[in-house]
Amino acid sequence: MTNPQSTNASGKSMPDAFVILFFVVLFAAFATHVIPAGQFDITTDEATGKSVLVADSYEQVEESYGVPLFAEGGGIGFLNFAFEGMVSGDKWGSAIGVMMFIILTGGAFGIVMRSGAIDNGVLALIERTKNLDVLFIPILFVLFSLGGAIFGMGEEAIAFCIVLLPLMLAIGYDAITTVMVTYVATQIGFAASWMNPFSVAIAQGIAGVPLMSGMGFRIAMWVIFTLIGLVFTMRYANTIKKTPSLSPNFDIDEKHRQEQSANSAVNYSNVDTAILLSFFAGICWVIWGVIARGYYIPEIASQFFTMGIVVGAIAVLSKRLLVNDVADAFKHGAKDLLPAAMIVGMAKGIVIILGGDSADQPSVLNTILYYAAGAIGELPTMLSALLMFVFQSVFNFFIASGSGQAALTMPLMAPLSDLVGVSRQVAVLAFQLGDGLTNLIIPTSASLIGCLGVARIDWLVWAKFIGKFMLLMMSTAALFIVVAVAINFQ
Repeated sequence: MTNPQSTNASGKSMPDAFVILFFVVLFAAFATHVIPAGQFDITTDEATGKSVLVADSYEQVEESYGVPLFAEGGGIGFLNFAFEGMVSGDKWGSAIGVMMFIILTGGAFGIVMRSGAIDNGVLALIERTKNLDVLFIPILFVLFSLGGAIFGMGEEAIAFCIVLLPLMLAIGYDAITTVMVTYVATQIGFAASWMNPFSVAIAQGIAGVPLMSGMGFRIAMWVIFTLIGLVFTMRYANTIKKTPSLSPNFDIDEKHRQEQSANSAVNYSNVDTAILLSFFAGICWVIWGVIARGYYIPEIASQFFTMGIVVGAIAVLSKRLLVNDVADAFKHGAKDLLPAAMIVGMAKGIVIILGGDSADQPSVLNTILYYAAGAIGELPTMLSALLMFVFQSVFNFFIASGSGQAALTMPLMAPLSDLVGVSRQVAVLAFQLGDGLTNLIIPTSASLIGCLGVARIDWLVWAKFIGKFMLLMMSTAALFIVVAVAINFQ
């Protein structure tokens, strides 16, 4: 995301992601003057203690909602969207948490990269494992897919993109391969999960379906989706390794390869070993924290910051860097990822312009949700199930959070499934597939934009590349929904 503009094959400049985002927000602002706002009532589920939407409580707001061009007193206006989006949420996620996570982690990795240990280690690794790199992609893809399936791994992939990018480039792959192996794999696992606590479990709880039920069907689905993703990724990676110029991100990747090769004369030493051991200890600490302690954005950002401090201290004590060099490396690393962080915040501005994602507050999203649910309910069973999947896919553009989308849509989709003769388990399936797979392309996904940012891939370049794969994934998902309806998946 740091490149100011991308160029297509014909040499014509493509609009920057910031330009695309601006016009999306402009369209959203226009929609608020055309589509009335509405809201639902909220009640508390006695069993879980969570707030849930009351399905038949939709009420249209009488006064016009349309956002003004500019708002005062902290209000929401079209020209306020960038600031409001960047300060929305809290440290646990949404915009501000993810933005600070990206900037702080970028600073920490700036120190690691300035030390030279990653470059030296990559060169030494390649020299000693010239014939084993073919194993990297299958192993990493399956592990990241499991991470998405078991504990909803998403934002964590940003850090691993930073870690693996130098290695992938040195082996002969490209930045797109790095994102496929990390972020795309996590979202395939997320979409086909049988136990993800942030999407499947929440959706099943709201729908009144036993938690973790339908596990066998979903595990089979995960295996097939992961296999399709792995085969696609390996075929692409092998093509790029044979002919690097075929990479859509070739020019930018070449700059990074040249930077790495410029350091190829540096000999691997005990200092590199100490730095890399500290680095990998930090990665293990992060993995342990996520799995064993439930760490999320605040803790993970602090863990990487700690790792940066430790690596900086080793570099200073070994006289590889000066103290001021460490500070400069931190600032440079943070600066490189600032555009990605800004886009995360500005993308959140789209939801804010539309009125927010709270069911009990007037918003255009609530109105879209209400009328879409009503239209789906008038159709035949099989078509209704498929349109639930389509609706969840489209709605995910506005609510990229799995738990947030489940809380907003499942209270309507669950009773709707009863009316059209679709099991509630199928409604949950349509939700998780629509929510998870579209995360691979929507520019409102903080995780995707973060990964593309650290890999220096423009969103338009990514969208053009991932389009065919998305079509394959969505077609496979539709097939699974048809099968689920046919067997009355419970």
